[in-house]
Amino acid sequence: MNNRQEVLDRFIKHVVSQAKRNLTTSGKNASKKLYNSIQGEAKAFPNSIGIYFDMEDYGFFQDKGVSGIKKKYNTPFSYKTKMPPPSAFDKWTIRRGIAPRNTKGQFQTRKGLNFAIARSIFEKGIKPSLFFTKPFEAAFKKFPDEMIESYGFDVVDLFDSIMKQNFKK
Repeated sequence: MNNRQEVLDRFIKHVVSQAKRNLTTSGKNASKKLYNSIQGEAKAFPNSIGIYFDMEDYGFFQDKGVSGIKKKYNTPFSYKTKMPPPSAFDKWTIRRGIAPRNTKGQFQTRKGLNFAIARSIFEKGIKPSLFFTKPFEAAFKKFPDEMIESYGFDVVDLFDSIMKQNFKK
């Protein structure tokens, strides 16, 4: 069963590292909260396998996207009547260094800016980034062949072990 577990562990490690890389290269890693939350686990059982991935809840919306009320994407998520709370963008605007100024160059409060961002997202939605979906699907295409091969190695190891035990007697 070691060979199967090794294949599963490589699969998980590859998907997680590629998803994190995609987040960083796409500029969606402002707070590193989502980046740090991406994890996976795999278990090889005698007759089955279990593969689990987890991340911050909003990561699924970043990956699959969200349709706005004016712009639609091919996604199961959409805004209908409620826009995101403007306060949710306060820390984001600070991390991004976005500071509103008036015509005299003086700093303004971020309330209006946060409302404008929330309204824009409500109308235009969030474009799917597929930061997790793409590496998962690419790795999954290779996965069956590697898994079949690992089962073969496990059977050979089991056979060798049985033969060694029988010849010791």
